[in-house]
Amino acid sequence: MSVLTVTKTRLAHGQWEGTITDVPEGIRPGVAVRFRDAPVDDVTVSPAGDGTWRLSFAIPVNAICDGIQTITIVEEKTGDVLNSAAIIAGETADETMQAEIDLLRAELDLLKRAFRRHCVETA
Repeated sequence: MSVLTVTKTRLAHGQWEGTITDVPEGIRPGVAVRFRDAPVDDVTVSPAGDGTWRLSFAIPVNAICDGIQTITIVEEKTGDVLNSAAIIAGETADETMQAEIDLLRAELDLLKRAFRRHCVETA
């Protein structure tokens, strides 16, 4: 379980911005941003002072399409999901239920990878 906490501060002009807290002193937080299990480019992590860090990234253009797309922010080493952003576009959908289903799918993929890694490491 990750000790890092990622909190969104705003989403404006296609740029997601947030803060990372609970970072052990003297360590740069290891976070990754993923869309459809692929890394998102141009993720910026910079110190904000007082032990907090700024996290920002541009919403990938291919995430803006019909339906609900989920971008996940994960702890780099463990793959623990720290936060997520759901992009809803196109035809009207039941936002809450569809976003939850998409996030559950992303988390299930994460669990499958972790289980497979565990099986390989303990075999």
